[in-house]
Amino acid sequence: MKPLSTITVSSDLPDALAPLRELALNLRWTWRRQAADLFRSLDAKAFVDSGENPIAMLPQVSAGRLAEVSRDEAFLAQMRSEIGDLRTYLDSGRWFQRTAPGTQRGGESASIAYFSMEFGITPTLPIYSGGLGILAGDHLKSASDLGVPLVAIGLLYQWGYFSQSLDRSGWQQEDYRLNDPSQLPVEPVLGADGEQLSVSVTLPGEREVAIAVWMAQVGRVPLLLLDTNVETNDEQARQITDRLYGGDHEHRILQEIVLGIGGVRAVEAYTALVGAPAPSVFHLNEGHAGFSGLERVGRKMQAGTGFSEAVAEVRAGTVFTTHTPVPAGIDRFDASQLRGYLDTDPSGLSQLIPSLPVEAALALGIEEGGDVFNMAQLGFRIAQRSNGVAELHGAVSRAMFQDLYPGFDVPEVPIGSVTNGVHRRTWTSAHMDDLYKKALGDVDISSLSDWSALSTLTDHELTETRDALRTDLVAMARRHVKDSWLRRGADEAELAWTDHILDPHALTIGFARRVSTYKRLTLMLSDPARLKRILLDADRPVQIVVAGKSHPADRPGKEFLQQLVQFADDHGVRHRIAFLPDYDIRMASVLIAGSDVWLNNPIRPEEASGTSGMKAVLNGGLTFSVSDGWWDEMKDDDAGWTIPTADVEDQSHRDAIEAEALYEILEQSIVPLFYERDARGMQRGWMTKVRSSLVKVAPQITAARMVRDYVTELYLPAARAASAFAEDPALAGEFTAWKADVQDAWSAVSVQNVSLEGAQDAAVSTGAELTLVADVELGRLRDTDVLIEAVLGEIGAEDEIIEPQLIPLQRGEDGRWAARFALAAPGEVGFTVRVTPQHPVLASRAELGLVTTA
Repeated sequence: MKPLSTITVSSDLPDALAPLRELALNLRWTWRRQAADLFRSLDAKAFVDSGENPIAMLPQVSAGRLAEVSRDEAFLAQMRSEIGDLRTYLDSGRWFQRTAPGTQRGGESASIAYFSMEFGITPTLPIYSGGLGILAGDHLKSASDLGVPLVAIGLLYQWGYFSQSLDRSGWQQEDYRLNDPSQLPVEPVLGADGEQLSVSVTLPGEREVAIAVWMAQVGRVPLLLLDTNVETNDEQARQITDRLYGGDHEHRILQEIVLGIGGVRAVEAYTALVGAPAPSVFHLNEGHAGFSGLERVGRKMQAGTGFSEAVAEVRAGTVFTTHTPVPAGIDRFDASQLRGYLDTDPSGLSQLIPSLPVEAALALGIEEGGDVFNMAQLGFRIAQRSNGVAELHGAVSRAMFQDLYPGFDVPEVPIGSVTNGVHRRTWTSAHMDDLYKKALGDVDISSLSDWSALSTLTDHELTETRDALRTDLVAMARRHVKDSWLRRGADEAELAWTDHILDPHALTIGFARRVSTYKRLTLMLSDPARLKRILLDADRPVQIVVAGKSHPADRPGKEFLQQLVQFADDHGVRHRIAFLPDYDIRMASVLIAGSDVWLNNPIRPEEASGTSGMKAVLNGGLTFSVSDGWWDEMKDDDAGWTIPTADVEDQSHRDAIEAEALYEILEQSIVPLFYERDARGMQRGWMTKVRSSLVKVAPQITAARMVRDYVTELYLPAARAASAFAEDPALAGEFTAWKADVQDAWSAVSVQNVSLEGAQDAAVSTGAELTLVADVELGRLRDTDVLIEAVLGEIGAEDEIIEPQLIPLQRGEDGRWAARFALAAPGEVGFTVRVTPQHPVLASRAELGLVTTA
């Protein structure tokens, strides 16, 4: 009999259990095991069925069970303990309050606005695709733990990123699932009138797009999520926030307008609503939010500030982080498209951002000699402080963007680095966390720099833990492989083999990341016969578990993935290689923890940082990687293995050489060490290496370290710079006038008659004092406008000074400039004299791109 209609039945929380909703709505439960266990104990089946989503779970718990636990004193005591712990966590002073009080007007209350296109916090909030989002989520969690006053801004996608499956041939299929806000850990931000807070942007044709503001609470950090799926919008506008990284260039521009321009407006409305200070520092996590800088420039111009002055003020308080080491990874748009969206009025001002001069604004991002608008270039020009996400990536970025700072060698391009990290409590498995507590106590060890106590962990303890984690991985892989084959069209009757794939005692290698060509998923397939022999060794078997998505438009990446799946299917090794579709945070936590070795073999130096291997380290996994990203600066032979980089131009030849090295290290070093046992059956050599990795590497890779670096190296200097402009209204005008004057007068600056006194016949003994003297013509510039330096250093292969030593020169009574110094090391030393602009507002000598040398 068909029903006449349907109704949805859900349970209401009794008053005694009302704190459960407060706990569920603060995503701190995602990294506090006790809080997650509380929800699990309420109804284990409902917790699993909801995808471990307390917000979706609570209405599904039966009224009888709710009534039962509302009378259960043990449950109520645990709930009260958790809500008390949460409130203490939210209200107590933490690292930031102890370390950086009174840094600016309002001291501790001064805040940072953190913009990102995606945030990977929990699978229950599916607004992320991969590494960038996970990094942003870990940034928020650690900022919360450290008490950093940060508010985050992102987009609430209707469909999020795609779910991945495979067809019978192993070709990736994409499926999108609707995000229902009522089932997500978000709440509408309500205005003073009780209605949902909203802001708007005006697109060409006077189309006003309303943007609703939602909030996810990430510990102490509010994450504002912007949503254009609003009834008052037309259908096209409602689709702006439909999918993460979906659509064409125009769609991406619209999303970035909403994120950047709408985001600034949302932060302003939100902080005014809750009585919080307006952010003094704006951190752009990649170039997607670059329009936020233009919006802030326009706002200052509406208040009467000139364009150049407004840019100077905005730059002072802006931090830009680039995550891509390859030009293809940067958003680049046709400038004519942007002109259309900025919607110039007859006076040349934008109607999207009132008072903003369109052409002057576009000049901040247009590549030289073309009509292409580069979002990374905008990021560097709208931010006074910028960074890559590993030391090597910083160096690569300085070379990529050297043209923005003419006249300066690559090492002096003002792009620093803050190496990425991972949130320890999120990514450390429960099994491993128990060992941390045993060795170090029940404290947040992310705040500790010395983890040497982990060296006391015994072989037995580590073996027991690693075996349990590997067993969990094998069980999960079997479920996912079976589900994958069912979706590929297989019949359940033919899938009995999936119950026996992988071996909980075999050496397990993990490989999981976005499937793009430079990450070389298929490098391991370079010699199929050799790989098959390694995998099927009867005495020392090896198994590989792989996961990762390829962007829907990345056909080469999809082909790599298909090649791997077909290799497993066609070569009799499907019990030794398992591909797990639909990689997400939940799958990652098991895969990363259960892998004995984490493999990473990108094309060096195209991996910006890579954080999946860091998560493996926290769980006792060992690193097997090309010297790229974070491993380039932290590699240690006692803690892992490094695949040598071939110095050849031909990529196929390079792949062949590096694949050979991969096989060699695996066969001769990794496999023998894993299977080596002492008389008691213990992996003494392997566990020694695990302890070394935990003690030497793990303390360096936490997101707490990363966020502390951002605070001390970027946020606080930016806050002080922004404060200087706020406290001295005349500073912006004075600096702008100074900059224009220096640029106009620079052609008259010259260095002549450089001589080195104390050197006979171009030779000198080590330690002998020398005096470098030069005549410097400054034209109408003052001595205080410039920095004059001697540049000394070893001569490189291209006849350039490398790793230069910089020594300031002082003007003598005779009007000449001089410096005294001694040279300690023998060898050929080159020297010259250069002049650069100098002003208190400048963060780098290269900032203006002006330099004169002898």
